[in-house]
Amino acid sequence: MRWVLIGYMFLFIHRPFEVWPVLADLHVERVYMLCALLAVLVYGGKKWIPNGQHFAYLAFAAAVAFCWLSSRWADKGQDVVENWFKVLVFYLLIVLVVHDEGGLRHLLLGFLAIMALYMLHSLREYVGGRHVFRMGIPRLIGVDQAMGDPNTFGASIVYALPFVVPFWVCKPSRLLRWCLAGYVALSFVCVGLTGSRSSFIGLLLCAAVTVLRSRWRWALIVLSVLAAPAMWAALPPSLQNRFETIIHPEVGPANAIESGEGRLIGLQTGFELFGHYPLTGVGPGAWRPATGNPIESHNLCGQLLGEMGAAGVITFAAILVGFWVNLSAVRRAYRLHPEWGRDFPYHVAGAVGLAVLLLLFEGNFGHNLFRYSWLWYGGFLIIARHCVQRREEAVAVDDWVGESAGPLAA
Repeated sequence: MRWVLIGYMFLFIHRPFEVWPVLADLHVERVYMLCALLAVLVYGGKKWIPNGQHFAYLAFAAAVAFCWLSSRWADKGQDVVENWFKVLVFYLLIVLVVHDEGGLRHLLLGFLAIMALYMLHSLREYVGGRHVFRMGIPRLIGVDQAMGDPNTFGASIVYALPFVVPFWVCKPSRLLRWCLAGYVALSFVCVGLTGSRSSFIGLLLCAAVTVLRSRWRWALIVLSVLAAPAMWAALPPSLQNRFETIIHPEVGPANAIESGEGRLIGLQTGFELFGHYPLTGVGPGAWRPATGNPIESHNLCGQLLGEMGAAGVITFAAILVGFWVNLSAVRRAYRLHPEWGRDFPYHVAGAVGLAVLLLLFEGNFGHNLFRYSWLWYGGFLIIARHCVQRREEAVAVDDWVGESAGPLAA
């Protein structure tokens, strides 16, 4: 069943039916999902993992449906709502099928392999001349249409990077270590070629947090300082100029400055929409028709306030609380049991925590409220916590048996 899940992840991320239009007429993704649902239905190994974060997701799902049905522009947001509920269904399949460390390893390794294939295919197309010319530079785009925009593509790469760490630190084989190193290098190249300033900053934040978490942090800091000039020199002058506008906006074209200011406008507009529609907002996916703007909010907070109002704010906050509770529970368990060492579930929880931080940080520059990452990564964390809980239960049983056997032995 894990391979079935990984197959759908490939269809969702790489989206070959958007790359080769002949597959679109066959509705490959829909057929595959129906087959996956039937397979899970008859699968004997499925098991529901109890966790409070499920209720947060279900509450947010109810808010999405309520805000959409209440919207004057419901027809405009239908695709966004349908796609989000598809992701919700896949999240449920993940937590039904995968409930041990081996399954989690398999699923995450499949996820990284799919992202690597996605990046390689996109880079191959870029070398072949497929790109967009925007902000005065040619920019790498994803091979798909749904999430192939340079900024969205770059963000997808950044959000996936933290999941390299659990495999790297848990004694991988030499082959896997080389593959992971290649994956990181490929990620840096692709983010650089997208010309996405927000993804570039997110990449630096991801690298900084990863280095500071490492036991070899001082050596890595020195290495990073020494390598940074060489990496910067490797960028073409056009990209150097593009990323320099992060600090000195005046060195770039006027539309680059307008793009940066648009993020603040998106936040301001979100508050204005919230004032007009405080309970439900204008509805998921209805930003453009409701505001008359040709572009989206480019701001998570603005999108949440403007499109879903108080209903969205409260339920989305519940999701964030769910992440915090699960992360805290995993860390607390490892503090109580130092003899376990920091193994795979521990580092998966840490990777999810970093990914959520990146999602929130990148939300200052992009409208990522309905991105699949919020649900998929929540599923990964729930499975990791379940693995830890099972280990705690096993320890408790062993302790109880030992205590019971003590008086008998005496």
